[in-house]
Amino acid sequence: MSLAQLHYTSASAGEDGVGARFTAVGGGIPTPVLTEAEQLLGYEPPAGAPYHPTAAELRSFPETFSFSALSDGSHLLSRTVALGGSGAGHFHAHAVHLPAGTHLPGDALPITAWRSPSWASTTPDGGPPDRISALPASAAFGQEALNDFAVSRSPWLATVFADLRRVSEKPSSAQIVLVERQSADVARWIALAGAVLPPEDAQRLTFTTYTRRPAHSRHQVIGVLPDDAHELTDPGFRVHACAGRAPEGPVDDAWAETVARIWRGRAPELFRAAAELPGEPFAAGPLAFTALHAGLVLGPNGRAAAADWAAERPYALDEQQVHRLTTALAAPADDRTAAESASVARLLAALEGRAPATATAPLAALLVTEAVRRSDIVLALPPRSAFAEPAAVKELAAELAPDLLAELTAETTVGETIGRQVQLLRIARLIDMDLTEQLPSVARHMARTLLAAPAPDSGPALLDLLDEQFDVRTALLGELDQLALIAPSAAEGLLTRVALRFTGAQSLPHLRMCAEAPRAKEQGSDRIMALHTVLRAAGFSPFAEPLVLRTAIGLIWGDATPTAGEARLLLGESGSDSHRTAGTWSHLVAAALSAPSDDAEAAELAHDLLRCFPQEIDARARGALRLLEFARDVRSGESPPGWPDRAMALRARAEPVEPTVLEHAYGTLAQILLAPERPEAELYAFVHSDDPDLIAAYGRAARHDTVLARLRAEPAYVADCFTVWTSHPHAGRAWSETRAALLEEVLRPVVRDLSGSEIAAVEKAAEQTGSSRTTEAFRAWRRRPGTFGRRLGSRLAARVRRS
Repeated sequence: MSLAQLHYTSASAGEDGVGARFTAVGGGIPTPVLTEAEQLLGYEPPAGAPYHPTAAELRSFPETFSFSALSDGSHLLSRTVALGGSGAGHFHAHAVHLPAGTHLPGDALPITAWRSPSWASTTPDGGPPDRISALPASAAFGQEALNDFAVSRSPWLATVFADLRRVSEKPSSAQIVLVERQSADVARWIALAGAVLPPEDAQRLTFTTYTRRPAHSRHQVIGVLPDDAHELTDPGFRVHACAGRAPEGPVDDAWAETVARIWRGRAPELFRAAAELPGEPFAAGPLAFTALHAGLVLGPNGRAAAADWAAERPYALDEQQVHRLTTALAAPADDRTAAESASVARLLAALEGRAPATATAPLAALLVTEAVRRSDIVLALPPRSAFAEPAAVKELAAELAPDLLAELTAETTVGETIGRQVQLLRIARLIDMDLTEQLPSVARHMARTLLAAPAPDSGPALLDLLDEQFDVRTALLGELDQLALIAPSAAEGLLTRVALRFTGAQSLPHLRMCAEAPRAKEQGSDRIMALHTVLRAAGFSPFAEPLVLRTAIGLIWGDATPTAGEARLLLGESGSDSHRTAGTWSHLVAAALSAPSDDAEAAELAHDLLRCFPQEIDARARGALRLLEFARDVRSGESPPGWPDRAMALRARAEPVEPTVLEHAYGTLAQILLAPERPEAELYAFVHSDDPDLIAAYGRAARHDTVLARLRAEPAYVADCFTVWTSHPHAGRAWSETRAALLEEVLRPVVRDLSGSEIAAVEKAAEQTGSSRTTEAFRAWRRRPGTFGRRLGSRLAARVRRS
């Protein structure tokens, strides 16, 4: 194939003077091509170029060698060089036009024409130039020279090739800018790319080795001098300052990384060998496989790519290739990753049954070693058949035993997961490690991990392990059963997420209760019935095994406290000995002390607890329970005289007393003292106690609906309350304030609503229970709304004493 030539220069030989123009154009080049080419063939000397450059200085000027895409789909391959003369701006461009869909003769890559002897620096004489059929390459790109250049650019190889891949796969990607001090080095970069890129991508790659205006260039790869690169901050450019500081950080591109390692290994022939292997363009697998097969050292991404490529086509590898690949993958390396191990595992699975154990054993040993020493790797383990000899397994076990046992038996391991422990146990079984002595601590560690995890991982894997390893199953379930006694709710939560199976001879009462608890609690709101259901699941009576009682109570009530009624049933059904042994008596005490103040069961429970657990209950709680028992005795009439003093003495022993307990005891005493049949001596002692809390309880009781209802229904009760609430004016400030408030806020509203006959009945009752002066005081109080003064109370008290 022949190509049309054209020449474009700023130094005209004609009489028209100096001006850039086409000086020779071959036939067949369309005019629009010439118009577009004018924008591509100009030349601007480097910054600081001398005005009258010498011949030596001209030779140091950069050379613009470009392969440009035109709008009609054709391409222009051109070389532009500086010429002498005043002003340093003279140049000559020589170009060939490649119509759309054509390549250079012999399908040579455009970059091979760099410094070809066919390029001219002057316009030829004799009219339009002939078409040329060849652009023979120069010796500039000898293989050793390219190898040396690649090694000199080692830090930038992977980053540049990663960008070359992107721009080849997506031409609209950011343009690549190569900052070099010599335009020849940019050409060498293009030559490196041509040896690596797929042929069609290498043919289409547009480039220019030098420009002063990179922002105006349409080429995919642009070469600039350091002085012209400082303003390239646009995200549309990927700038590689190959004349400056080396890039930092790894390149996450297995293909580019492998290409870089091959160039650094001076083995470009591997690119051609890899191209013969199956795989998509820019696939890292064929390159990585070829490199490993040739003995090159790759990084983790490259090794993983080779393993994945081989795993997809194990049938295509002969025994020698498999052996060399597995040996290379298993070679010592300190940069292995979890992704690489996963790829090796896939390769090993693909080779199973296709390769001898001598070839797969290195991979199997590698996977097991990595799984033990890297906690972030969770893989399907290799089969035992992957190992060549028992001796190799024994040697591997000796090497890994210290690390494996240390992790399996550790008491606390941050971030530990049950999946990790399952994997280690399977490894131990795979390499024939004897864990008999360590099994109790291993099981304890696993059990604690299971209960601590909000959502245990690898539940199915755990169940499979328990089916595979009976000794582990027995030890783990035993440990979980013991821990269920301490943390029943955690064990219940575990069993809702992981369906552990309780088969065999183990009794496991606590675990069985934990498994039954959700169903028992769903049946209804009766917690005592749920408790019975859970206890039946244990298979033991609380009398025979009291500890099941602790687990059952923990499952049914959790952090809550039984009601006083529930606690009395628990105590009555199981007996004090069972609760004492199980330690659940404290739940019963808490039930009594936290019961609402109006719960009559609390006082009965307190009486039973004081009788059943005299040694277990501490002094403070005992004082609080005795306050409740005191309320029970007052209600039943069994309490000896001196109620107020006894109530205050019991309170002192119970401090800090629960508010509900105090309200229950003081409230009960107040209710009794509000009754007409109260002991007058106790009322007198109460009024003169001057205890603010005790008298306040009386005030609250007097405002209760039952008292108000009785006041509205019984005139005699109105007279009785009036008599009490107007007496003892000097008993103390607490009583004086309370009785005055009761007269105005409780009694007056009731009396105001009474009929005339009811008022008369009150007055008659007042006279019968007190005297005529009491009746007169009542009448005077009715006629004088407002606070009942101390003076009236004093006068009434004096009259009562005289009478």
